[in-house]
Order: sequence, then structure tokens, then C-alpha cells
Amino acid sequence: MIPRYSKPEMSAIWTDEGRFSIWMEIELLAAEARAKRGEISAKDVKICRKKAAFQVNRVLEIEKTTQHDVIAFVTNLVENIGPAGRHLHYGMTSSDVVDTGFAVQLTRAADMLIADLGALLDAIRARALEHKHTLMVGRTHGIHAEPTTFGLKCALWHTAFSRRLVRLQQARQTIAVGKLSGAVGTYAHLPPADEAYVLHKLGLQPDIIATQVIGRDRHAEFFTALAEIAGVIEQVAVEIRHLQRTEVREAQEAFAKGQKGSSAMPHKRNPILSENLTGLARYIRSAALPALENVALWHERDISHSSVERIIAPDATIALDFALQRLTGLIRNLVVFPERMRDNLNATRGLIFSQTVLLRLVERGMSRDDAYKVAQRCAMRVWDEGGDFQAYLAADANVRKHLTTADIAACFDLKPLLKNVDLLLKRTFGAAEASKKRQPLSKKRN
Repeated sequence: MIPRYSKPEMSAIWTDEGRFSIWMEIELLAAEARAKRGEISAKDVKICRKKAAFQVNRVLEIEKTTQHDVIAFVTNLVENIGPAGRHLHYGMTSSDVVDTGFAVQLTRAADMLIADLGALLDAIRARALEHKHTLMVGRTHGIHAEPTTFGLKCALWHTAFSRRLVRLQQARQTIAVGKLSGAVGTYAHLPPADEAYVLHKLGLQPDIIATQVIGRDRHAEFFTALAEIAGVIEQVAVEIRHLQRTEVREAQEAFAKGQKGSSAMPHKRNPILSENLTGLARYIRSAALPALENVALWHERDISHSSVERIIAPDATIALDFALQRLTGLIRNLVVFPERMRDNLNATRGLIFSQTVLLRLVERGMSRDDAYKVAQRCAMRVWDEGGDFQAYLAADANVRKHLTTADIAACFDLKPLLKNVDLLLKRTFGAAEASKKRQPLSKKRN
């Protein structure tokens, strides 16, 4: 675990104190449900509620003997409550407590991550609108292609994270289920009504049908959703790393007063935040595979899943919580260099308008294949000899048969290529607003 990198609230979910607190509430609510049915006295339940307490060190001490965490926990509860504690854990199996508690932990973590994504989306939206008309070159295969804007680049990130937000909200709903249905899920010793009471109080839904455990395909969906978010984080981080390269230098991570980039080279300003995010994304994605492999358990249950879940649940959620906050700060403080973007836009001396030239020649009657050959021939001269694309076109006899000097010059106008920027941004943020209406944020934390 890496709690020092995350909000304290996220780390607290996964401590022994946090986990046992949830377990205690499940046990007490189950006793309350029985009292409401008249099976045990309300007085005993009040005593349980009043005296219920646990000591983490004592639980761990008992577990050394029992080799069973839930038995150790319940034993410690009863030590503190006294005779009335005999009503706890009645008709329940350990997984009723553990899996239901795990669902509470995951939903609380999901709510924090959903809030993180909301803050990140706000930051990206602000930069997209700020730079909606900041011209820059678009690149395919790392090579200059055609003009775009930095605002559109940000808008693309926004749509990707918006989709991941919806996916996480769905995964939260999938994982927000519990069970108090007994050893093999048949409600042999507790009625479904007791389960419904407890889970309602915890903000969960009963699993439709379970064995001794909740089906691990639910958990696989959740951790896969985290992995997908990590994938988009890396997408953005890698883009920023490329934009900060010395040869490009169109954007740069904020560099604080007194910050140092290298122990050896005083001139260095390295994209350390983006590189850090790239590494974290790889780590978060690694949780998806064991979660998927946990789906296949023996018969009604084995425990091959539980050991790995104790690792991947805190590690993946804490790391993602930190990564989302780090990326939000990076985006808000990102330094953008419009002048450098303009310089790079002109670096290939007009080659980025080659498709416009191709299409104009086709419009004026030249076959597409011939038009391509003519435009490519002039373009290759720029690559191989230097010079200016527009000048080579103007000197080419085949081009002059179809295009005047004014026609050629018009091919190098940026405005027509970016006429739909506002439309694309409207679609981006309009879709995001519609998505919010269709898929409301999760309920308050339990």
C-alpha cells in the first residue's frame, strides 16, 4: 500500500480499524433484524450496541490461535459485550461479513474516485475552452499531419474520461451488493428479510443469488474499470511527455521556484509528473488480471481469491486516487506555448496543406491518382531539398494547368481546416452534460 500518496479518507477505508468497524456494524444490524422479528430481545440488542467494541491488537492476538480472522474478531466483540454477545454472528458464515464489508469498502472507494474524476473533468474542460482556438499541428505516427487545436486535444481527453466515469459508476452499482444468506447461500438459518434490513442500512442491495461468496465477476468488473481509467491517464501522460520534449516544447509541466530537474544538469526540466503517472497506470492495470482470475472458484467457494483481494483492493484504489489528483493538478498548471505551437505548425514549410492541394486538383478535373502524384512530388522536394511547398506547386506545370496563383495560395489558409472546432467542442461538452443526466453520480457514501 502507498497511503502517503492518497487522501487520508481513502487510506482509512483499508485499515484494520476501518475494516473491523464495518464488520461490527454488520453484526449489530443482523442482531437488530432478529430483534425486529421478535426472535431475540430488544434489550439484549441494545446492550450489544452500547458495549460493542474491538481492539485491533486483541483481534490479531486471538487470530494467532484461531487462524481465522472473523472468529477472532467476533470473539473480541463478545469479550467486550458480555453474555448478550451470544446473539452475534447467528446463522451467518464468515463471508457474509467479509464480502458485505468488502462491498461497503469498495463503494466508498468508488465514491471518492468518482469525485476525483469529476474534478479532473472540470480541469480538462477549462483548458479545452481556454485553448479551443490555440492552433497546433496534429501528428500521426509522430509525423506532422494537419492542423488542429490544443483545445480539441483536451476535448478528446475529456470524452475519454467521461466514458470512464460512466463505466466506474456502473461498476460501483455492480459491486454495491452484499449477502447474509449463509454457508452456501440458501438462507438456511436466516431469512432473506434480515439480509434486506442489514443491506438497506448499509446502502447495498442483496445479491440476486450467491453461494458462500458474492460472484467474483462483479469484482472483476470493478477492477477492470479502474484499469481502463488508468489506461486513459497514461494516454494523457504520454501525450504531455511528448509535448514537453525539447524538439517539440509545445507544453510543459509547471516548474516551481527552487525545483531541480537533475542532480547533474542544472538546465533540465523533466516531465516527472507525467512519467510518474505512466508508471502508476501500469501498476493499477496489473490489478485487473488477478481480479479476472478470481472469478473461477471451486464449487460454492474456496479462498483463492481473498489473499489477492487484500492486496489489489487497497493498492489499486489508493494508487488511482493519487493518480487522478496528480493529473488534475498537472492539467490545471500545465504551461502551454502557443507561439511554439505556431512555429511547429510552419516547420514543414506548408506540407500540412498537402491534402487540401490534392482535393483542389481533383475538384478542377485532375484524376485522384494524378493529383496525388503531383502533390507528392512537390512535397518530396521539400523533404529532400528544402524549400517551400507552395513555391514548388506554383512552379509545377501540371499544377498550373488546373490552379491559378490565387487558387494555390487559398490552399494554405488555416481557417477552412478548423471551421468545425466550435461544433466539436459543443458536441464534446454537450455529450458530457447529457451523460450526467442519464447516469447520475452515486449516492452519498455509506
